[in-house]
Formats: sequence, C-alpha cells, structure tokens
Amino acid sequence: MDALENILNRVSARTLAEPYPSKEEMDTVYKAALRAPDHAWLRTSSFIEVKGKGLDKLSDIFVNYGKSIPDISDEVLEKYKNAPYRAPMIIAIVNTYKEHPKVPKIEQMLSTAASVQNILLALNTLKYSSIWRTGKVAFNKFVDKKLGLKPNQTIVGFIYVGKNKGKQKNIPKINSREFVKYL
Repeated sequence: MDALENILNRVSARTLAEPYPSKEEMDTVYKAALRAPDHAWLRTSSFIEVKGKGLDKLSDIFVNYGKSIPDISDEVLEKYKNAPYRAPMIIAIVNTYKEHPKVPKIEQMLSTAASVQNILLALNTLKYSSIWRTGKVAFNKFVDKKLGLKPNQTIVGFIYVGKNKGKQKNIPKINSREFVKYL
C-alpha cells in the first residue's frame, strides 16, 4: 500500500473481530511504533499486549476501578466489564516519563502519541482494523497500578485490534485550507 494512501484512507473501526495479527506481524508493528520521533532517544514508549485470558484480567481491572467510584450505576459498571471484549486484541500504550534537562514531560508524551499513530498505520497496512480509545481508564493511576506500572508510567490509551466486523466508516471530505494559516 502506498504510504500516503494509507494515511489518507485509514479510519477507526467500532466493531472488531478475530483474527488479530500474528506474533511476527506484531513484531513489525512494534518496530514501526518505535520509529516515532524520540528526542534524546529516551525510549519512553512501551506496550502491553492483551488477548485471550488477558482480556478477562483487563475486564476485572476495569470493573474494580469502577467499583472504586462512589455511586457508580450498574449500567456503567457493565460497560467497564464489557469494554475489553470489543476486540480480540488490545494494546495498552505506556508512557514512561524520564527526567531529562532538554526533553520535557509533554514532549515525551507526544512521542508516545506518535508511536500510537505509527501502530495504527502499520496495522492498516497489514489489513487489520483498529481504534484508539482513552476514557476514564486511561491516564488512571488505579489502572496503571493494577497493570504493574511504576509511578513514572501511565497508560495513554488502548488500541483495540482485529478485523473490521461492521460497515466501513466513510472518510470525511476535508478542506485542509480551513486548518492552515499562512504568514
């Protein structure tokens, strides 16, 4: 697939089903992720791959987080429980902040965000669909701790991965000039 075509035609998929990428395909996806801009080569991005029984563990973590919220409704708790089962594979995106005199925290977070875009594009190239989700379970110290992260680490999102099971989203027409200012 042509690189520009891949960028211009990638869309998020709401409904995902098996199969998910093989170990070899995921190795390529992670290599692509780690090619994101990374000032001072700090390597702030890492990943937790969740599939099979791992989805059950993630569901339990989300439910336990939900139970920590005062007056949470049964309906919302059920959404937390079912969230990991929206796809056969999830990649939790971890940002590890590293103290550095020239690379502020926000720049390190942006590097990790760029790694997410590389993952989405690599998956699309391999003919898989995905969606990047955040919500209350991302940037969440309870979830971070349950996933075994250190205090300087946080989940910046979850990429749900599989084959598109629903109707392909339409690609919106965008007039780029509406978003560009010229000096």
